[in-house]
Amino acid sequence: MKSNPRAVYTDIQPIKNFRELLKRAEEKFATNVAYKYKKDYTAKEPEYIEKTYQNVVDNVKAVGTKLLDLGLEGKKAIIIGKNSYQWCISYFAVTTSNMVIAPLDVALPSNEIENLVKRSKAEVMIFDKKFMNLAKNMKNSGETSLQTLICMQDIEDDQNENATDNQGKIANNVPNLENTQILTFNQMLKQGQELLNQGNTEYEKIKIDSNKMAIMLFTSGTTSLPKIVMLSQNNICSNIMAISQFIKLYETDTLLSFLPLHHTFESTVTFLYGFYNGVTVAFSDGLRYIQQNLQEYHISVFVAVPLVLENIYKKIKDLTKEQVMQVLGGKMRIMIYGAAAMGKEAIIGYTNFGIEQCQGYGLTETSPVVSVETNKEKRIGSIGPVLDNLEVKIENPNEEGIGEILVQGPSVMLGYYENEEETKKALKDGWFHTGDYGYLDEDEFLYITGRKKDVIVLKNGKNVYPQEIEELINGLSCVKESLVYQREKDERDTMLCAKIIYDPEKLEGKTEEEYKEELWQEIKEMNQKLPIYKKIKKITLSTEELAKTTTHKIKRYEELKKVQA
Repeated sequence: MKSNPRAVYTDIQPIKNFRELLKRAEEKFATNVAYKYKKDYTAKEPEYIEKTYQNVVDNVKAVGTKLLDLGLEGKKAIIIGKNSYQWCISYFAVTTSNMVIAPLDVALPSNEIENLVKRSKAEVMIFDKKFMNLAKNMKNSGETSLQTLICMQDIEDDQNENATDNQGKIANNVPNLENTQILTFNQMLKQGQELLNQGNTEYEKIKIDSNKMAIMLFTSGTTSLPKIVMLSQNNICSNIMAISQFIKLYETDTLLSFLPLHHTFESTVTFLYGFYNGVTVAFSDGLRYIQQNLQEYHISVFVAVPLVLENIYKKIKDLTKEQVMQVLGGKMRIMIYGAAAMGKEAIIGYTNFGIEQCQGYGLTETSPVVSVETNKEKRIGSIGPVLDNLEVKIENPNEEGIGEILVQGPSVMLGYYENEEETKKALKDGWFHTGDYGYLDEDEFLYITGRKKDVIVLKNGKNVYPQEIEELINGLSCVKESLVYQREKDERDTMLCAKIIYDPEKLEGKTEEEYKEELWQEIKEMNQKLPIYKKIKKITLSTEELAKTTTHKIKRYEELKKVQA
């Protein structure tokens, strides 16, 4: 790592793989509570379950032993389900048993899940109960490589009685469902422990190659077939150690696992980086329960996306500092966010309440963090300094210093699975081409101006980065979010337009037409501060939120098709 004055955290033990991560946890944090959750969050008086780090290590060893007993070493395993203790144990058990884990998004439609299972060539599927008939169907169809099915919840003797597909409907016309054997997580745990008690040492004999593919992650592409990112355990462990130089977590911290675990941001920062530091992770009951969960688990570190943090801020902004701390659980000290910029009002507001915020930037292909703010190192418009073990350079910068962001270092992916063409495009001479445009200042603070594929190229040759203008629009009265796009003005020219989503509850009795007129005056004032080619010439209003991914990123391609129609 580069020497850096910010590297003040001394307890940074080198790890190369998840075996070493588990060993560290057992030696340092055995009696700490690793996970806390409700047995049934719908119960009026829910029972809280706590699992220590020693419980985790023991359970991983048991499930891993059973996986090896089934002859699954070297196989690929799909995992799909809500954030849960079983999900985390399964992830660790698979990866420390010399297998490959391939997490999937629970929000995907059935046909997309089937396509990704086929492409992954996975022979194992670990899933939540609601995917049971879908899993059986895929195994029995003969069109996938699935051989072993493991349900993360217990199931009834009649396994088909309550099983639904991921659309919530009973699966019909599925061949031979009643004859399909399904193991459960608890069976794996019990049988694996029995094997250990009988002296089975196969799990201990496993040697981990830290630099080979251990994780397969599917990109959320909307314009093309999702690519499959290949990561090694060393990729992620190197990212964990680098983050340690920037954001300090304590054993006394409690994190809320809210963002989906299949996403690298949540997986690396909350799940794995949290584990590295001996924290407690509490599992959220869902989006509508976030504020309640922050209170009841006394969350001190919240990893989220700006949209969620901004919505919380709207509800608490008129409270006093003492009241805010009570509403947020009494211990909130830091909010970590990525994927997009947060509005200035929320940033200033949280700061005034004494809550630190750290913005990070990264990609699935970089495991994921590339740069992140610290409590002392922040600059307006920047997404923080580059991690100490990474190098970033700007390719072909223009007169403003803006060009494509390239990254080199130990957390950069191995490549795209079975896609040599895309791998060659992305990895050139050891540098990963992010597809993002931005620039670096003299102190290696990174600034993002937009996605390469989102850049609007005007007929006069000028480039417009829509996210820059959207950030300005989002700061105007009653605006929730916006989308900047171009439209043909005439044969020789194009004009910039904006679709603006507003909050009708804030109109204070004004009609939409009255609000539109007032907003247009604000747009005009904003335009005066922009170069002529960046000025917004037309706006349309809507109260319907823009389409988003499960990590709350705007689906620009989908939205652009609507506005151009």
